[in-house]
Amino acid sequence: MSRRQLEITPDLVLRAYAAGVFPMAESRGSDRMYWLDPALRGVLPIDDGFHLPRRLRRTALSDRFSVTADRDFVGVIRGCAEPAPGRTDTWINSEIEGLFVELHRRGFAHSVESWSEGRLVGGLYGVALGGAFFGESMFSRVSDASKVALVHLVARLRICGFVLCDTQFITAHLAQFGTVEIPKVDYKARLAAALEVPARWVAELPAERIAEEIRALRGAAAE
Repeated sequence: MSRRQLEITPDLVLRAYAAGVFPMAESRGSDRMYWLDPALRGVLPIDDGFHLPRRLRRTALSDRFSVTADRDFVGVIRGCAEPAPGRTDTWINSEIEGLFVELHRRGFAHSVESWSEGRLVGGLYGVALGGAFFGESMFSRVSDASKVALVHLVARLRICGFVLCDTQFITAHLAQFGTVEIPKVDYKARLAAALEVPARWVAELPAERIAEEIRALRGAAAE
């Protein structure tokens, strides 16, 4: 990690992502930000390597949640920044929040939202460049809300032609879906190739098209 030397702007953030580097803050209330370039990078497969438990597939295909994209980006990033069980603080400070809201306004940052009875109960957000999607954070206020958002994200990435889903790090939560760690040099080679892919994020996709793609995710882990 290196202490920031330059003013961090949305354009600088995009250049950093294209080089395989990303920013984080020390805490929610901190005014310090750092650039990270970890030796190992988490990558979530969006092909047949994605593991979708049968129970979660049923939930994702049910009407338990209404799932949207880019409907409430601000609500999602603020949900990701709020305290949660087992996490009293977060790396999303006010500056990062402002940067990503501006990236969303410019069409580079996107969110997937899970709703229940009209209330935002979970979601995730990240950055799209070429055929790469850089997942930033997710949150859940009720069971399975963020997991369903992740399943919808993978379906959407497949439909829209993305080839790389970067999770930055690997966690037990992400590992259950098939996330693996790869060396930095391998990640950057995959990133360079993905940036040349002309994928295009589409917020409004037919619900049946998403459902069809979820049904096609057959790399399911048994429960």
